[in-house]
Amino acid sequence: MTREQKAQVIEELTAELGNNPNIYLADISGLDAGNTSDLRRACFKANVKLAVVKNTLLTKAMEASEKDFGELPNVLKGNTSVMYSETGNAPAKVIKAFRKKSDRPLLKGAFIEEAIYIGDDQLDALVDIKSREELIGDIVGLLQSPAKNVISALKSGGGKLAGILKTLSEKEG
Repeated sequence: MTREQKAQVIEELTAELGNNPNIYLADISGLDAGNTSDLRRACFKANVKLAVVKNTLLTKAMEASEKDFGELPNVLKGNTSVMYSETGNAPAKVIKAFRKKSDRPLLKGAFIEEAIYIGDDQLDALVDIKSREELIGDIVGLLQSPAKNVISALKSGGGKLAGILKTLSEKEG
């Protein structure tokens, strides 16, 4: 690979790092061609982009990026694949589902909306991260809940109140 080609790859990687809020680094070494193809297919279905990269080029792209990747460049040893996603937990779910039938891919680290996760032991925590849409749905549900309770209390309470008033008026007469 010529110096110009390396510069071009670094530029493209830097752009990808800048354009994606969620970046996972995984080790897929040891997967045969069939399993690698299955993993790529699973990533495609989950709207996750998977790319195998050279560690030195990715390190330079991370340094050139405006984002602070903290300790992530330190995990760039051995075989590295990058997974890009709009949804924070999508790559983690793909990895976890794929590991039901294989011991790979291993999670090296992740950069999720400015937060950094290092190590394969973080996989379960990453699976549990809620997407922006899920969080908005939860908030809307929480906001609707008290209003629904008040409305149902008013609807049912109206009949009770009328009954109480009627009973009281009959007692006085």
